[in-house]
Amino acid sequence: MLTFFLLSGGSLWLFSEFFLSLLEKMQAQEILRMLRLPELGDLSQFFRSLSATTLVSMGALAAILAYWFTHRPKALQPPCNLLMQSEEVEGSGGARRSVIGDSPQLFTHYYDDARTMYEVFRRGLRISGNGPCLGFRNPKQPYQWLSYQEVADRAEFLGSGLLQHNCKPCTDQFIGVFAQNRPEWIIAELACYTYSMVVVPLYDTLGPGAVRYIINTADISTVIVDKPQKAVVLLEHVERKETPGLKLIILMEPFEEALKDRGQECGVVIKSMQDVEDCGQQNHCDPVPPKPSDLSIVCFTSGTTGNPKGAMLTHGNVVADFSGFLKVTESQWSPTCADVHISYLPLAHMFERMVQSVVYCHGGRVGFFQGDIRLLSDDMKALCPTIFPVVPRLLNRMYDKIFSQADTPLKRWLLEFAAKRKQAEVRSGIIRNDSIWDELFFNKVQASLGGCVRMIVTGAAPASPTVLGFLRAALGCQVYEGYGQTECTAGCTFTTPGDWTSGHVGAPLPCNHIKLVDVEELNYWTSKGEGEICVRGPNVFKGYLKDPERTKEALDDDGWLHTGDIGKWLPTGTLKIIDRKKHIFKLAQGEYVAPEKIENIYIRSEPVAQVYVHGDSLKAFLVGIVVPDPEVMPSWAQKRGIEGTYAELCTNKELKKAILEDMLRLGKESGLHSFEQVKAIHIHSDMFSVQNGLLTPTLKAKRPELREYFKKQIEELYSTSM
Repeated sequence: MLTFFLLSGGSLWLFSEFFLSLLEKMQAQEILRMLRLPELGDLSQFFRSLSATTLVSMGALAAILAYWFTHRPKALQPPCNLLMQSEEVEGSGGARRSVIGDSPQLFTHYYDDARTMYEVFRRGLRISGNGPCLGFRNPKQPYQWLSYQEVADRAEFLGSGLLQHNCKPCTDQFIGVFAQNRPEWIIAELACYTYSMVVVPLYDTLGPGAVRYIINTADISTVIVDKPQKAVVLLEHVERKETPGLKLIILMEPFEEALKDRGQECGVVIKSMQDVEDCGQQNHCDPVPPKPSDLSIVCFTSGTTGNPKGAMLTHGNVVADFSGFLKVTESQWSPTCADVHISYLPLAHMFERMVQSVVYCHGGRVGFFQGDIRLLSDDMKALCPTIFPVVPRLLNRMYDKIFSQADTPLKRWLLEFAAKRKQAEVRSGIIRNDSIWDELFFNKVQASLGGCVRMIVTGAAPASPTVLGFLRAALGCQVYEGYGQTECTAGCTFTTPGDWTSGHVGAPLPCNHIKLVDVEELNYWTSKGEGEICVRGPNVFKGYLKDPERTKEALDDDGWLHTGDIGKWLPTGTLKIIDRKKHIFKLAQGEYVAPEKIENIYIRSEPVAQVYVHGDSLKAFLVGIVVPDPEVMPSWAQKRGIEGTYAELCTNKELKKAILEDMLRLGKESGLHSFEQVKAIHIHSDMFSVQNGLLTPTLKAKRPELREYFKKQIEELYSTSM
């Protein structure tokens, strides 16, 4: 089979890859011995005895070697010693900092002329030469673009219009934005920044109760929405006298006159965004730019229990965070006006908004998806982005799709072989998409992302080392992983360029220090390099809006943010996330259990897409709810002689037993104690999702909701497993 493959198209290049990969590790004398050639001193006599055919063969080999040496890809040079990516801060009680940068001082900004989000956009306007800024498209149509000047003008007109509608140009003025990703979202945000107002994002998945809570907590009188349906939702709250302070709703899309009449009946003015911009253009006000210390956004996080918490972030917080990212990557990746970003992750979350801030600061372009995640690949092919932020769930889908297409043992073997060759290059610091392996195997997946991606950033949840390692090779671009949360703006650690190993989240960003503190109840001790992750620096938030109690829980008196995550320092100075402090419970025998740690192990089981581990202080063991992967499980079951549709397999007792055995095997290999292993599982056929209320908008499990949703199944598991 391999001989046939080698003799097919491109055989010379494929042979050279096999051959030259061997040459990389050999010295000249070893090569000669392998070819059964004489020592170097006997070469003159040897050449006289050669036939013409042999000389031609050697000439061809010499040509291959010459081409390879002249076109040999160069390894990226890391910005620091990868064996020491962070160092301890003297006199700080074990805190560590990045070794990147010329100063021990924490990074607050990258450019002197971009210290607020208003200045960030103005810088992009200037250096882009009024280039394209915000893009949108209709189905099967090319992208249309608004220029930087058009965006800046519309933002000033909208901001001036808001001032004509009783809004104040100060940081006490909160403006709600209730919309999906689109150019008007950014125009509304920039309008607020132009006049020192504060943005408060709202989003559907918070639920109507949470939207009501945010409007009242933030004293929001004005909300900018995209669709009439959302305006109706807001009006219903007013009609029920639940949000008495709401006075103005501004709509991005056209609406019927009846909606305006309905608003008038309950004292709410409803206007189109265009009308407000026209009003502002006729009554233009000079910008009132903010200071770095001014509040820029209140980002409400859904959490898993209770009311949302409004994280207060200043302009300085946001600028410091993305400046730390720029500092880490500056030696290998310099954003330019030519960079293009695809916007599909929710703008209500800081991860997406941080990436966009980097693009605007450098005069790049942001193209928005059509609003349907199923059309994302089509949008990417039309846009050809260079920057692609992702969440691990999307990476997993890409990985599964690639391997599902390798539907024969030969194809799978060849794919794995090609991936290993590319992964070897990645480990040596070579990142490229023009190798023979790309031509034969990976160009289609690269083309599905538009063919121009040069940077991928993943965050928001743990990424599988296997998936991350494979995609770093297959996608042929720099793939970075970060860790953080809204309370530290977005990220506090980031992969160092050149360190393409997996299983950690990088070193501290130059804008913050990180320390670990003991967690006695979980037996994590800083003396062993383990503990709760704490962050301090100019990217750390100012507290939760009107919530001093939860602010005190998160921020201690010395300004350290306590994340609730458990980390471990690795010998290289990078951080590994190993556990979660908050979601712990005690079993009947007194043992503490951290279910998320267990779930992160079980999720590596090939047929498992999602898993929820449940425990009870009145019970002595754990049980689990498992959602199989509909694309992977049928073939996995078939290998075990089990046939049937996806629905039939989900009820198959033999298959359930096989899945449980595989999960327990992984748990044992990962060092789980016997009390940390589930004793029984229930197979559920429908995915946990934001839509069915079982995941937060950042795709974290809503544990109380899961417990209630599967109450009956959990009781049955306990009753039948005693």
